[in-house]
Amino acid sequence: MAAAATSLLGILPSLLPSRTPSLLRRTGFSTNISRQSRRFFSIPEPSPVAVHAQAKRTFSLKEEEAATRDDLYFESPLKIVEYPDPKLRRKNKRIITFDDNLKKLADEMFDIMYKTDGIGLSAPQVGINVQLMVFNSAGERGEGEEIVLVNPRLNKYSKKIVPFDEGCLSFPRIYADVKRPESVKIDARDVNGTRFSVSLSGLSARVFQHEYDHLEGILFVDRMTDEVLSSIHEQLQALEKKYEEKTGLPSPERVEVRKTRKAAAGFGKS
Repeated sequence: MAAAATSLLGILPSLLPSRTPSLLRRTGFSTNISRQSRRFFSIPEPSPVAVHAQAKRTFSLKEEEAATRDDLYFESPLKIVEYPDPKLRRKNKRIITFDDNLKKLADEMFDIMYKTDGIGLSAPQVGINVQLMVFNSAGERGEGEEIVLVNPRLNKYSKKIVPFDEGCLSFPRIYADVKRPESVKIDARDVNGTRFSVSLSGLSARVFQHEYDHLEGILFVDRMTDEVLSSIHEQLQALEKKYEEKTGLPSPERVEVRKTRKAAAGFGKS
């Protein structure tokens, strides 16, 4: 399965602008879908997929607050933020400084991603509320392609919706069905600040959407139907109790009173 995932990422260079040939070496995506979860994913053969619907953002670029150096400050080693920590729901700031600190943060995110058996990770999942994600669908250091995406924008997504048994590093050992568009078209910057656009399908599109949701303050449980959510009800309660015992604070979220969140308009509705 890892080999299949790697071969899928192999289509990305042909989709990227010729002026960014080194993009995939350290510049790209993230997803919290774990390696265990990935084994259940059936990757389609790479093929052109029509992208139809126009995605809508919940706020305009002018309304986005730029991240300061303090916002990008971090201490090693990074730690995964688990549900229901409020950091996972906060607004994530736009990155405007592309320096060695940003590159180091991306490197550290890859480190903890590999250590926790993930294939992707977003900055808010390590307590840093900025628009940054990292990704390697192979899930192994030295295999596949390491990608970083900064300030990603979802432009379009396909009408075709596909299910997948997703997992998330912020929801340890929890896996459940989530339906998402099969393909997407995005704009982003790499870790050096260079702009680029790319179309993604299959696993890479799934990974991007999962991580993009994190940057919008949306969690994969928000994409689940009530029936699917009920199947992991007790596991979510256990995480809520764990949070209360660890912090001494009441859980900011409770699955018992969960109301279906309104996700980004028209995008990946459950």
